[in-house]
Amino acid sequence: MTASRNPSTAQELRGAGLRVTAARVALLETVRDGDHLGVEAIASGVRDRVGHISLQAVYDALHALTAAGLIRRIEPAGSPARFEGRVGDNHHHVVCRSCGAVADVDCAVREAPCLTASEDHGFAIDEAEVIYWGLCSACSAAA
Repeated sequence: MTASRNPSTAQELRGAGLRVTAARVALLETVRDGDHLGVEAIASGVRDRVGHISLQAVYDALHALTAAGLIRRIEPAGSPARFEGRVGDNHHHVVCRSCGAVADVDCAVREAPCLTASEDHGFAIDEAEVIYWGLCSACSAAA
């Protein structure tokens, strides 16, 4: 199988200074089509699009795309890293304590950072990361 050759995806990769490969295109599209996917789910999605790819190649591409700002890595406490295509808007997340489901939550103030630190220690703060915890509706109903 081959990755879709979405011209805008290729342009985004080039614009970020990254070489355009079928694996990178497939990975970026898999993350953007998914919902806070873990590495194994991303690797599976990429394999569905382009055939065999090593897990190490997936990790390498995820690192490059995250560093380039094309995807975002989130790491809720006690959970493996997840990746999403929604970047640049300072949104937050809600995580289910039971099943681990993750959903986006818009910033309450709508500008970065949406929280003001009580002490900045000389840092020029440009982002605040908030994770809300609770039970999703399915787990609440089952409880």
